[in-house]
Amino acid sequence: QVQLVESGGGMVQAGDSLRLSCAASERTLSEMPMAWFRQTQGKEREFVAAISWSGSNTYYADSVKGRFTISRGNAKNTVYLQMNSLKPEDTAVYYCAARRGRDYPTTDQKDYDYWGQGTQVTVSS
Repeated sequence: QVQLVESGGGMVQAGDSLRLSCAASERTLSEMPMAWFRQTQGKEREFVAAISWSGSNTYYADSVKGRFTISRGNAKNTVYLQMNSLKPEDTAVYYCAARRGRDYPTTDQKDYDYWGQGTQVTVSS
């Protein structure tokens, strides 16, 4: 079974930066589209960013466009989310997800098959 593990979360002030990492337990995960979602207590999980299996195409939610960057590591079994100019509204648990059986990512969480346990990001004003 494919396992994803997120890391890099923490507590920062508005305007600071963080880089989240997602490591896969299986090398074949490098051929799957991947995405980052986030969830605040009491709200539905929302799309943040996604990347194609090749790493050539990226997609972002309007709320993070221009501030966040998703990328794949050289080994292609690691995905990063560089978060700059963080805002208090970015506070959430961030989850890494992978999609099985397709070449492209989507913005719908129901399309993803594998999930990490999440990492907390807290941004104070």
